[in-house]
Order: sequence, then structure tokens, then C-alpha cells
Amino acid sequence: MFTRIVTFTGAKDIDAGIAYVRDTVAPVLHQQKGFRGTTASADRAGKVFSVWSLWDTVADREASESALLKVREEGQQIVGGQLAVELFEEVLVEFVGIPSVGASLLVRRVSMDPAKVEDNLAFFKTEVLPQIKANSGFLAVRQQVNRTTGDAIVGTVWTDKASMEAAAADAEKRQGQAAGRVVFGEQSQREVVFVDLK
Repeated sequence: MFTRIVTFTGAKDIDAGIAYVRDTVAPVLHQQKGFRGTTASADRAGKVFSVWSLWDTVADREASESALLKVREEGQQIVGGQLAVELFEEVLVEFVGIPSVGASLLVRRVSMDPAKVEDNLAFFKTEVLPQIKANSGFLAVRQQVNRTTGDAIVGTVWTDKASMEAAAADAEKRQGQAAGRVVFGEQSQREVVFVDLK
């Protein structure tokens, strides 16, 4: 599976963005071949609004670009702020519960040597994932990577903010485990504000 993440930073009107995704963007997505679902998340205090979509193949994702360009431009007029588009391959996904609106999302960015993606993924699955899943309130995890650049995102979903914050603290303590494997980037704490998964 392959993903596209559209992120607005410095967002001026997140609630209008949520309504636009629900009423306009989601129907367009459903018309596209290979579309498998979308979610949106927000960090209201940090003025960040992000829309994630899932696709069967790279070709399906690319074919949807022309249809989505117009709604993306309209979305920026509504949400405001700076817009960035990122493309990834989904390399790991696990659910123990279905994320819903109101759940908490912890997003961690990392970067690595592109030649070591598979090795680092194996390490994550065997060493890190069991620790994440052992935390109270865990619902889901997705890991996405750009195999060309080595940039990656790990998103974990939690039942509530307290569970997410506890998980974030644990994640900070675990960084030593991955020393020399990856470079840790920003960690973002968000709320899930829209879910439309097939």
C-alpha cells in the first residue's frame, strides 16, 4: 500500500478544513481507482492539520493527482497556512481497535540510510513494536517510509490523550535502542478529527 500526506502548517481554520474534507474531498477520493481510505488529524494548539490517504499502488496514487489538485488548492484557501505533500510506502500496519474521531495520534518522524530500510523495519517489528503495543490505550500503528530518501513516519493511535502522552514519554526513553540506526525528528501530538477507512 502507498500513502499521500497533505499537511497544512500555520492552519487558520481547522474546523472548516474538517468540514471540507468530509463534504468535498472524501467524495472525490471515493471516485478514484485504488483508493483505500483517508483520515485527518489536527494539532489545534500547534496549528497543524493533516490529511492522509491510502492507495493500492503507486500508479493509482499518481493517477488521482489531477483530480485532487483542484480540491487541494481550494482546501488551502479554506484552511490557510503552508501546504506540503509527502509520498510514502506503508510498510507496517497493525490494529487492536478501530481508530475513531476523538482518538489521539502520536506522529514521530525519523530518517535513515535508504539502504538500511529493511533492516530497520525488522528491528522495529521485533524490538520496538511489542513495547508500543504493551502500553495502555494502544489502538493502532502505521509505519510509512520513502525508500529513496530514507524519511519515515511512525503513527500510533491511542484511546485518549493521557495514553498518548504516556506513550510519548516512553518513546523518548526508548530512543537509545535505535542509536546509530535512525535519526529522530519531530514528534507531534494530535487528535483524530476525521476517519473514512474502507
